[in-house]
Amino acid sequence: MKVLFIGDVVGRSGRHRLCEYLGDVIKRESVAFTIAQGENCAGGIGITERTASEIFDAGVDCVTTGNHVWKHRDIYSYLSKESRILRPANYPEGVPGHGSYVFSVQDRKIAVINLQGRVYMQCIENPFTMGQTIVEHVQKETPNIFIDFHAEATSEKRALAFHLGGKVTGLIGTHTHVPTADEQIMDGYTAYITDVGMVGSMDSVIGEGKEEVVDHFLLSLPQKFRVVKHDVVAQGVIVDFDETTGAARSIKRITF
Repeated sequence: MKVLFIGDVVGRSGRHRLCEYLGDVIKRESVAFTIAQGENCAGGIGITERTASEIFDAGVDCVTTGNHVWKHRDIYSYLSKESRILRPANYPEGVPGHGSYVFSVQDRKIAVINLQGRVYMQCIENPFTMGQTIVEHVQKETPNIFIDFHAEATSEKRALAFHLGGKVTGLIGTHTHVPTADEQIMDGYTAYITDVGMVGSMDSVIGEGKEEVVDHFLLSLPQKFRVVKHDVVAQGVIVDFDETTGAARSIKRITF
């Protein structure tokens, strides 16, 4: 069985890229289940019910998010009623939504867990202890477990992979929008990559206008960033795994 994991979808242009090409990729690669990072799909920051629905309509089965999920307050109620969209599981108890879900795929089950890092980010609950607790719980239902670890520090991402290696099918890093070249199978079981990339413009700074970002660094003044609409590509990985044991066979980067 194959799972396609797509990096951070940036703005309308990122959504349109998915709508145009995702169906063909799913068919060509024989993908059974698709996960996309959606926390930046509404105007380049945040997510709304409308933009989430557009991603689902494009062929995505599960949308994960991160620290920007709370940008638009109208998403709060949607997070609680729509099981296909996740927010990081290690936010404190009482926040809207849920951080993991077990999906039925053909005659199998696939669990998706959303976690957020703490290094250079908001100090929420520990993703290591929270992640282990959730993994142990969903293992009772399925061995096929995928984690979106939305984190800034590469060291934190890799450390979590060692902590949960051999227990989850895939641990995919998101947040920095820049794909890394370290995809591998850890412990002969877990597919790992530090960052899967984005669905955004290659003529940009992580999807946003290069002129404004450069000015921000030059002048240290607040800037209004715009989503770049040209030269948009979608970056992701395809994980091929044994759906009876949950062990990953291969992980490959894909751009479309």
